[in-house]
Amino acid sequence: MLQSIYNFSYLTFGIISPRLSKLFLLLIIILNKYSYFCEVLLVDIVMDSNKSKIESFPKKLHSKNKSLLQAVPSMKQTQEFVDELVTLIFPVKVNAHRTSDEVDLKWRELQFRYKSLLLPIEKELAGDIDSLSNSFFSQIPDIYEKLLDDSEMFLKNDPAAFSVEEIMLCYPGFYAIAVHRFANVLYRLRIPVIPRVISEYAHSKTGIDINPGATIGENFYIDHGTGIVIGETTVIGKNVKIYQGVTLGALSVSKGLANAKRHPTIEDNVIVYSGTTILGGNTVIGHDTIIGGNVWLTESVLPNSVVYHKSEVIIRNGKGFNEPINFVI
Repeated sequence: MLQSIYNFSYLTFGIISPRLSKLFLLLIIILNKYSYFCEVLLVDIVMDSNKSKIESFPKKLHSKNKSLLQAVPSMKQTQEFVDELVTLIFPVKVNAHRTSDEVDLKWRELQFRYKSLLLPIEKELAGDIDSLSNSFFSQIPDIYEKLLDDSEMFLKNDPAAFSVEEIMLCYPGFYAIAVHRFANVLYRLRIPVIPRVISEYAHSKTGIDINPGATIGENFYIDHGTGIVIGETTVIGKNVKIYQGVTLGALSVSKGLANAKRHPTIEDNVIVYSGTTILGGNTVIGHDTIIGGNVWLTESVLPNSVVYHKSEVIIRNGKGFNEPINFVI
């Protein structure tokens, strides 16, 4: 073994310096003899380094977070606020039977809680807390009427729905629309953080991702809903129906496009079936158009159009079918 090491050291260093070759061999012999102690020493060095990292991390974390974090509303309190707002308007969700006085008391309580949510971000607000609270709550009666129309749209279009109460209680699409209508008002009031918190809360509960900036008209219907994505600058008209897996997105993602219209416009009375992707701020789907399933669109469509993806499905008798079907990709 030592002879092999010597040969290697001579071939490597001997040409340059025989003395260097002998020194290298001596070092190998010493390391070989005291390898156990070297390993222990190396482990101690590594452990000391790891221990130092572990002990110093909390201070580093505190210092970094102190420099990065800005004041934000409580996520938990924001989620509780939106849920209580929804259940006040639609008490069937919690089977609550409140008196008129109890409803009035809850209404006032929610206004107080809303103001408390704004306190941590007061310096970033576009107005004073009282005026922003009045602006938000003054629009809730109109939102309520829109949501009643939305629920009727669900009842009209889903043969499996038996009552408006069932829709309010069970349908994730209706809940997502309700939360979005509140979030959109907050977004237009330029309230930071809160609109996104409640829209992502609805996203986590329903699988439906609607950016609070999206503009959605009356009588909006989402069937099933799982996997739907509606981008920030999307504009949706009246009486529009969208099915699961639809994406209304942007052609490209760039911070420089933050203030540009990046998402499509869907005009009135349009139906978009499942799995369809429509991209681009200049893309307009004309009114009374039907977009079939699994369509990919990056250009506008004229009104009264039917757009569909043509695929071939073959059905044949299985007898005498020799082609293997248990293939693996």
